[in-house]
Amino acid sequence: MAELAGGGVAPRGAMAAEGPRSLFALSAAAVSRSMAALERDVWALPGRLLRGVLPLLTVFHLERAEGAAQRAGLSTQPIWRKLWDDVMKTRPPNSKNITCWRKKFLETFFSNVLHGVLDVSSDWRLHHHHFSPLLHSSPHVSQLTLCNMLQGAVELTAEHNQQVLENLAGSLRILNFQRLLSSDQSIRRSLVLLLHRLIHHGSVSQVSMYSWPVPDTVLLVLILSMSAGFWHSGNALMYHSSLCVLCREESKAQSQELAQERAERGCYDERERSSGENHKGSPSAPREADMEVNGCGADAHLSSVLSRASSLHNQACEEASSKVPSDLTSVEGGSSCVLNQLSCHRVLRKTRRRLKSAVGKKRRCLRRSRGPHGNSEDLYDFVFTVAKEHNSGLLNKNSATEGENAENWTSSSPGSPCNGHAGCKKGGSAGIFSLKAAHRFRSVSTLELFSIPLTGETCRILSNLLSSWVSLENLILSYNGLGANISCILSALRALSHHSDCHLRALSVSDIFSHMPCTELVCCILSAFSQLHTLSVSFDLKNQLEGSRPEGNPTRSEVEIPESCLEQLEIRFPREPLHSAFLLPVLKASKSLQQLSLDSATLPSSQELGLLLGALKECNPNLKKLSFHDMNLAEHQKEVLLLLQDPILQEITFSFCRLFESSTTEFLSEIINTVKRNSALKSLKLPGNRLGNHRLVALADIFSEDSSSSLCQLDVSSNCIKPDGLLEFTKKLEGYIQQRGGQTQFTHLHLFQNWLDQDAETAQEALRRLRAVCSVISDSWDSSQAFADYISVM
Repeated sequence: MAELAGGGVAPRGAMAAEGPRSLFALSAAAVSRSMAALERDVWALPGRLLRGVLPLLTVFHLERAEGAAQRAGLSTQPIWRKLWDDVMKTRPPNSKNITCWRKKFLETFFSNVLHGVLDVSSDWRLHHHHFSPLLHSSPHVSQLTLCNMLQGAVELTAEHNQQVLENLAGSLRILNFQRLLSSDQSIRRSLVLLLHRLIHHGSVSQVSMYSWPVPDTVLLVLILSMSAGFWHSGNALMYHSSLCVLCREESKAQSQELAQERAERGCYDERERSSGENHKGSPSAPREADMEVNGCGADAHLSSVLSRASSLHNQACEEASSKVPSDLTSVEGGSSCVLNQLSCHRVLRKTRRRLKSAVGKKRRCLRRSRGPHGNSEDLYDFVFTVAKEHNSGLLNKNSATEGENAENWTSSSPGSPCNGHAGCKKGGSAGIFSLKAAHRFRSVSTLELFSIPLTGETCRILSNLLSSWVSLENLILSYNGLGANISCILSALRALSHHSDCHLRALSVSDIFSHMPCTELVCCILSAFSQLHTLSVSFDLKNQLEGSRPEGNPTRSEVEIPESCLEQLEIRFPREPLHSAFLLPVLKASKSLQQLSLDSATLPSSQELGLLLGALKECNPNLKKLSFHDMNLAEHQKEVLLLLQDPILQEITFSFCRLFESSTTEFLSEIINTVKRNSALKSLKLPGNRLGNHRLVALADIFSEDSSSSLCQLDVSSNCIKPDGLLEFTKKLEGYIQQRGGQTQFTHLHLFQNWLDQDAETAQEALRRLRAVCSVISDSWDSSQAFADYISVM
């Protein structure tokens, strides 16, 4: 590579290899080598000249040229796309949906450089003496994945990357964790700093964790709790030997307010003494505040609280699910609280004197942060903590091993959002993590846990966090092995529903084994949280111990579902009966239901499907989309026709439902005539129903001249359609459109996984003629793998 001038230009050897260049091309190359001196003049060039310079710029100058290119009416997208092909050398997934290749390139470039999988010396366009790969690409990063040993977190929190972290705090929206491994204390400390800046003081709205077969409990709980906005700030708040700048600013403002309050109170006390009047019936909160500020009376008050702590313990645990406060301590309460935490490193002993000292400090923090609304219950909640933060190993250097720490995340009872336990007294004041004692920061709105086993212990901790996570809008739990621990999630939802400001609207639960029938679980979820708008329940297999139903599960007679806000319901059954006894109450309670999807359910009799259709017609007048997948409807032709003539439904899907497995020609004719008369139906999806050529050709009659159908979309994917059959369908469709004066509402035809590769020439002709009529969505599929299915249709 030739010597790079001006911080990075194309190698002269590479330029020569391209052959003789025009005078304009040589001039453009010379300009690109002198961008340091000519940058302003280049941005002022006319569009026709600037177009020749842009492809010769480094990433540094190309990114800076965006404004000038827009003013000149030029797009840099083709250049960024070529950069992707040359540097990344991969085809990104869903490349057709990428609207900005500049952002896509810089975001991926950032991730690859961060994880050390891209060498910036591999391409001359990545060189410039002013170009810092992480710094200049970070403003374009909206999604970031951290994996393995969290090396990325360590790098981002390094002192030389402070500005990179600041940029990410403004741009990052989705933070992913994938295939994490156990980490040491220093790495977790870096992770705490990262989460604190990106979530608590940043813009991250979604945290997702994937593929963690043996999760480190300490690390998992740390990520969950900080995502929920809970953090017992202590010396982990220190960032390069100083407090978090944002926390320090907020703490300074709070300190000034506190000083002003104390000054005003001092003036008031002075007036009281001068007047010689006795203060009678003073409120308890001001009196406690005076004791805290003056350092007097604290021991007496502590003794009073501790004396009744034992009797209150059981009651508090029972009521926590409905009383977890939404106004938990916030960061604004900060300066004195943080300073007290930073000075506290010793392990809390069982002696009463040391316990009082630690509690006293925490009480002052809570009092100052919560103002006059605080009371002695804050102290009680600090003593009987939900879980202990020192398990993260971030704050208490004198704590025991991680294995011992993990066992100390305590809970009172399975399924209860209250996990208070007196056993939390082991840790020091800087190492206790209580939901009430912790500061409450900004939290994320979407949490996704995919393929991460959750034990009873971690389920109860997650339950505690969910019970007051009012900002959470979308919860996705996939393949977590919940089993009976689903009761913890239900308890949390029930507690969360009591918060008037909760935002949870979408819930997805999927797993390998179902702990209870799917429809029964749906009933339980909606009974616990009726505010859901979207609910998805999916299981692969029935529980092997199906006969052993856990005690306390509702039976049919106990199911009572309040009116819900449900708009979209998806259920994937593990090859189990539809259980209309549980599904019908759900439909009756969901007057706003607009989409219903049922997958892999078995129908013991036609009565089950008839009851379902009756309930839909009677209780769900707003239903627009109905989908059946992998359900044998071969013997339910009457019900299928009833659905197709529904005047409300706009989209109907019969996917792999064996519609024509044992049907006659008359059944196909009835389907066609029914659809022709239905002007409400916009989309008909029939993938995987073995249509074959002759049935596809017959479906063209839906668009005949005498049809009143408004069908816009037809999906005939996976139907053993051959090129000659598609061509005949196309000719018939063209004839009907011509009869209607060239007018048609038909816009989309889906043809995935059909036999179009058997005669490429005929298939290309059919597709070419079809694309003149509508949009065709197809693929290049190898039909040789589906020969057996083809034989069954012959």
